[in-house]
Amino acid sequence: MSYAISVNGQVHHVDDDGQTPLLWVLRDTLKLTGTKYGCGIAQCGACTVHLDDQPTRSCTLPLEMALSSQITTIEALGGAESEAVRAAWVARDVPQCGFCQSGQIMSAVALLRAIPSPTNSDIDTAMSGNICRCATYNRVRAAIHDAGRALGESAG
Repeated sequence: MSYAISVNGQVHHVDDDGQTPLLWVLRDTLKLTGTKYGCGIAQCGACTVHLDDQPTRSCTLPLEMALSSQITTIEALGGAESEAVRAAWVARDVPQCGFCQSGQIMSAVALLRAIPSPTNSDIDTAMSGNICRCATYNRVRAAIHDAGRALGESAG
């Protein structure tokens, strides 16, 4: 069956089974490989995308459940929060192996859009579903604080 799906501001027609996880539609059908497969059970966060601006695990979300949503992947993530997070990630040298980073960034941007000056507790809660096998959690937290400060400085 053919489905119309909105990804990164464009409508795509895909012939995947409606129960196919969104992750595989993005990676295999649409060739958007920035979203990573990690665990396949929505526990590690590597597959995080934004569904109507909310961080969502795509590895367990059936295609049929995403049809009426606007999906954003790391490839099209933009805006002030995205730029601040990317700059902070580079300045803090956050990635090591880099595998989890697209999911980490998607979650961090969603957090900063919701809470521009998050506390450590806010960060820990928002990022708790993102596992980093290199354990860069302290750098992730520091980078999110840096990005929040940068956003505050640019707004004021």
